[in-house]
Amino acid sequence: MFSPHTAVAARPDLPSRVGDDAGAAVVVGGGIAGVTAALVLAERGVSVELLEAAPALGGRLGTWPRTLPDGTPVTVEHGYHGFFRQYYTLRAILRRIDPDLAFLHDVGGYPIEGRDPAWEPEDFTDLPRVPLANLAALVWKSPSFRLRDLRKVDAREALEMLRYDPVATFARHDHRTTAELLDALGFSERGRAMLFEVFAHSFFNTEQRYSAAEFLAMCHFYFTGNPEGLGMDAPRDHYATTLWEPLGRLLEKHGATVTTGARATVVVNGPGGWSVGVDGGPTRTARHLVVATDVPGTRGLLGASPGFATTAPRLAAQVDRLPGGEPYVVARLYCRGDVAAHRAAFTGVTRERVLDSVTLFHRLESESAAWARGAAGSVIELHSYACPHDAGLDDLVAAMRTELVALWPEFADVEVLDTDAHRYTNAPGFDPGFHPHRPGVVTDARGLRLAGDWVASDVPSALMERAAVTGVLAANDVLREEGAAPEPIASIAPRGVLAGRTRT
Repeated sequence: MFSPHTAVAARPDLPSRVGDDAGAAVVVGGGIAGVTAALVLAERGVSVELLEAAPALGGRLGTWPRTLPDGTPVTVEHGYHGFFRQYYTLRAILRRIDPDLAFLHDVGGYPIEGRDPAWEPEDFTDLPRVPLANLAALVWKSPSFRLRDLRKVDAREALEMLRYDPVATFARHDHRTTAELLDALGFSERGRAMLFEVFAHSFFNTEQRYSAAEFLAMCHFYFTGNPEGLGMDAPRDHYATTLWEPLGRLLEKHGATVTTGARATVVVNGPGGWSVGVDGGPTRTARHLVVATDVPGTRGLLGASPGFATTAPRLAAQVDRLPGGEPYVVARLYCRGDVAAHRAAFTGVTRERVLDSVTLFHRLESESAAWARGAAGSVIELHSYACPHDAGLDDLVAAMRTELVALWPEFADVEVLDTDAHRYTNAPGFDPGFHPHRPGVVTDARGLRLAGDWVASDVPSALMERAAVTGVLAANDVLREEGAAPEPIASIAPRGVLAGRTRT
């Protein structure tokens, strides 16, 4: 039986809770990173306030109400997120609200599809869980790997996926783009499109500006070093009900103050600690500060803070250079009629100009399922992970719908009754050459920590898991300063199965 690697261990020689004289903390940002940091601190006795600019917790897993044209109130989410089983830190946080994680259920198979009729779908969900065995099974079963194609693959480049090392891989590959790496690998056009390009897009980056080292790190985390398989879970109901309302109640149960609709505008370090200015509200002051906002929010907050470049010159320079990811679009369609019954609840899409994935929420989520039953319809989300920069929202949504018809012809007969669509620019970027400059959790500003899916961490992680990991690490640094034991963190193995082997 697999035992997760211990990235951060508990310290039995230290108290589990802080002392009565511990300093207070302010956490800015109410997504996964901020809620995780605030919850760990509150559990350990730290007086903590969580500030969230939006009306409710959630960040990029947020929700909001919408009234459909027929008068039905519904809940709309920011977009589909897959809860992979190697997200050990995130799942440990979620077990605080449901020890059995019964609010999650298996998505089932999630194919990758392309429009080319010669490209049959890929599906990775029934592979062995053991690294190397999973790779062998993929090569054996995948239509993308034929003997004539494998003869053209550069084995030396391909083995870099198994040689992942958090130091050596970035030294060797961070200067390259993923496109350059894929060119060097020599996979067939089908294999490149179905296995690799769609994977790069899922991190809100195109292969032309995505660091090859970051891409190899994600291959390690999700596949070659992942002992959990590629099974993916999703909540049975929308995020407000399953995640954010229970987590909010749990924070308050542990004594934390949760303040929504509170946009932090400035942070200043002074004799009393960190002062946080809040739009329309009183200034908060605390010894410890965790900034857990997205890239634009962090850049805006620190950039607007007078004297910050003097207080933390290294962090100020790093944040000023932070790359953002590609713009992306999420469109929730409420429809009369449905797509074919055999369509998967989640499908990745490759080689379309705009469309990157399709999620059938009425086959995943109870509220959407109830609405679809009553309306004889469906709730379909179209997602463009890396959309063209120069197109308007309406044109992008129209393009996604057109591309879906080309992929699934029956969608032409589905009547769209209502559309909730948004274009976002808040995903992190992982540009080539930036890794040495990416800020980590601990900064050169005493008492200020960072958390989020864009923050550097030695613990293998990405997306929601990176947010949770850095949230715990930020809390742990506060606990260290206050003399309390850290919150344990489990992870997959930090290095690939062939790391350290001689390169041929």
